[in-house]
This record gives sequence, structure tokens and C-alpha cells, in this order.
Amino acid sequence: MSELKTLIRLHKWKLDEKQRALAELEALAERLSGEKQRLEDEVLAEQAAARESAEVGYGYAAYAKVAIERRRRLEESIEQVARQIEAARDEMADAFQELKRYELAQEGRDRRERERLRRREGAMLDEVAVTGFARRRRETAGP
Repeated sequence: MSELKTLIRLHKWKLDEKQRALAELEALAERLSGEKQRLEDEVLAEQAAARESAEVGYGYAAYAKVAIERRRRLEESIEQVARQIEAARDEMADAFQELKRYELAQEGRDRRERERLRRREGAMLDEVAVTGFARRRRETAGP
């Protein structure tokens, strides 16, 4: 196996790893967004309960402080993951370009090798034809 084929395999593996990492980050972003939406829904439900009951209303202020802090942490996490996703996409694009560079180099080598073999086969066929022609000529010319 040529060194380029080994490099191609290595870079395909690296690209696959980067794709998996990106997929994991995107799944994390989805989970965080879902968690934020659940928090928003929970806050709305608590607000409605606080409006309906004075007893619940007294405890709502403490709940709201905790919910606000939780929302802030979720938003920070979402922003951090978004930056990580952008970086992972850039890394994946770089890995893809590097893989393509090696694949194109290998295609060029393969094409040159096929052409070399085609020329060599053509030369052999030409030699066989010339030899056959010379033999027939000697046979027809007689002694």
C-alpha cells in the first residue's frame, strides 16, 4: 500500500472523528435549548400558580431568583457550545480539504500509472505485431 493510501485512510479517520465530535456538540446544543425551553415553560407555570394563590406567590420570588440564575447559566452554556460548534465546523472543513488534497494526489498517481501501463502494453503489442510481420515476410520471401 502506498504512503498516500495510508495518509488517506488516516485523514478519513480524522474526518470521521471530527464529524462525530460535531454531531455530539450539536446534540448538546439541542439538549440545552430543550432544557431552556422547559425552564421557560416551568417559569410560566409558576407565574400562573403564583397569580392564583397568595401562598404560592410568597415563594415565587425565591423561585424566580433561582430560575433567572439557571437561565443565565443555560444561555452561557448555549453560547459556549455555539462557539465550539463553529470551531468544530472549521476543523472539519480543514480536515476535509486536507483529505481531498491527498485523494487528488492519489488519483493523479493512479492516472499516471494507468497511462504508463497502457503505453507499455501498446509498445508490447507493437513489438509483437512487428515480430509477426517480419516472420511472415521471411516465410513468404522463401529461402
